[in-house]
Amino acid sequence: MLEPLLAGDDEASVTALATLRSGATHGVADRARPAGIHAGVFERRLRRMRMHGLEPLGLERAARLLREHGRPVRTGLIDAADRTWTTLLFLTEDGSTLVACAGRPPPPTAGKPPRQESARATPAHPVANGSSPRRSDGTASGTQPTRP
Repeated sequence: MLEPLLAGDDEASVTALATLRSGATHGVADRARPAGIHAGVFERRLRRMRMHGLEPLGLERAARLLREHGRPVRTGLIDAADRTWTTLLFLTEDGSTLVACAGRPPPPTAGKPPRQESARATPAHPVANGSSPRRSDGTASGTQPTRP
């Protein structure tokens, strides 16, 4: 059902159609939201992405088209089977026409393992009342005993 909507000749639509035909997963929201909200969000995202040296495919054009459309839109996603590409779709409220689309690779952190905290030394015998464990000479663990 999405294929005929992606018949445009802009690079984002062509890429979206190729991605869809290659076995991508896809979905479209059931309800519409104001186009201006989406335009504002994606204009901000575009600025942030550019600050990081990324240029998403067709996002600037999509934000402009959403502003011009001015009526509620339904959103959709096409995710490449190999998870290397995502296309954002913006459809008319009834879902019959593509207003705009934009593509982007996954975020730079996608696919990377979560960052682990550095290992911290923990006392071998923690004290229940929350104070530092004491050595047999009465000094706190991690401190040097005072010498006369």
